[in-house]
Amino acid sequence: MLTRRTFLGGIAITAAVAFGAYAFWPGARQSAGVSMTPPEALAAARDGSVILVDIRRPEEWQTTGLAEGAVPIDMRRSDFISALQAEQGNSARPVALICARGVRSRRLAAALTDAGLSGVIDVPEGMLGSRAGPGWIARDLPVVPWSG
Repeated sequence: MLTRRTFLGGIAITAAVAFGAYAFWPGARQSAGVSMTPPEALAAARDGSVILVDIRRPEEWQTTGLAEGAVPIDMRRSDFISALQAEQGNSARPVALICARGVRSRRLAAALTDAGLSGVIDVPEGMLGSRAGPGWIARDLPVVPWSG
């Protein structure tokens, strides 16, 4: 006979297994939107087809430097969207967002897209690597010092 306790326990176990699969399955946490690998982002920034934006904090830029071609705009700025639009100017170039490990860039890309901005791309490996891949630095892609 199925008791209420057994039923609720089964639901709790199912939820825990589902969360575990989400948290640890490499593809599950990837952005549902458009994404680029660090080499793709570098090539696109170099040829001008995207604006690469490093959304980390200044202390992080100081520690690792910036990805070559990246524009540093701290995502915590109250005028972040205005600063982003100022970088875009009148162009319709997409914006590729990079952070340390892809968590903030994924969330911000989703939020910007939900807010109606188009052409937002996530770089899910980030500068330091994630489940999506080794990251900008481990791939030995060029970095430039942040001058403040």
